[in-house]
Amino acid sequence: MVDNSSFIGVESSMRQLNDQVIIVQVLVGVFLCINTLLIITFFMKDAFYRTMRYILFAVTLLSDCLILILTDLLLILSYFRLSIQVSLCLIMFAVSSVCNFVTPFTLTAMTLERYVAICMPLRHGELCSTRSALHCILIIHGLSSVPCILILSVFFASVSLSFFTQYRVCSVEMFILRSWQGHLRSAISQFYFLIMWIIIVFCYIQIMKVAKAASGENKKSTHKGLRTVALHAFQLLLCLIQLWCPFIEAAVLQIDFMLYVNVRYFNYIMFSLTPRCLSPLIYGLRDDTFFLALRYHVLCHLHRKKSVGVSN
Repeated sequence: MVDNSSFIGVESSMRQLNDQVIIVQVLVGVFLCINTLLIITFFMKDAFYRTMRYILFAVTLLSDCLILILTDLLLILSYFRLSIQVSLCLIMFAVSSVCNFVTPFTLTAMTLERYVAICMPLRHGELCSTRSALHCILIIHGLSSVPCILILSVFFASVSLSFFTQYRVCSVEMFILRSWQGHLRSAISQFYFLIMWIIIVFCYIQIMKVAKAASGENKKSTHKGLRTVALHAFQLLLCLIQLWCPFIEAAVLQIDFMLYVNVRYFNYIMFSLTPRCLSPLIYGLRDDTFFLALRYHVLCHLHRKKSVGVSN
């Protein structure tokens, strides 16, 4: 005879999982709507795509949108245990792996741009031109591709062509065939984030020195730059913790499966979704120029809809 308490426990766990998946869908939907609105605002004004910091901001938004869509899709596939062709899974893994590094690299580049604007204002126009922004984007994507290229090179050399036509539940672990690959990927990630932290701390200290010597309007602008760099540092910290999550999850999995599911869910919300929602806050709402443009386009759109409704 089936134990009723066990059945109730399983049913309760399934209901909790359903609730978690629904909450994730709502959060991802909200963030995607906000990011899409900001991307549209960016393309509506010429001044934005001729200014380095706004170009980098748009790169961050596009990268965040891609990784939100892909990680959410992988979550749904994993939750419902749906199999897809390995070749399609490989494309999703490659794009999400690159985008995972694009955001922190771009945050670091944006911090350097603020450092140049505040500490080297006379050279800002020369160093932070549109051409420099395009070069910066190429370097960011090149560096972001290194861990993915290393993992996939070993993967391509180790499996037969028939493997790519098989159907499996898509996961990152599928492409890490040797334990040293995971360690190498982790080592590269830690090295990248160490360099990024050094750059951000250096920029913060230099901007702080300028803030102490500044006065009047310059002091206000410099302090705003300090707060922006501090928010970038917080975003980067969350991205860094995300790299340690697989190790924590692997240890928890040995203890209890439901605890592992809850920990993984918490990690996804805190260290994957949260850093992606801070970018709109830092530049979409705190930046006066961008916020005014955003408000103008939203109000114009609402006014048009109201006019159409009245005419009908």
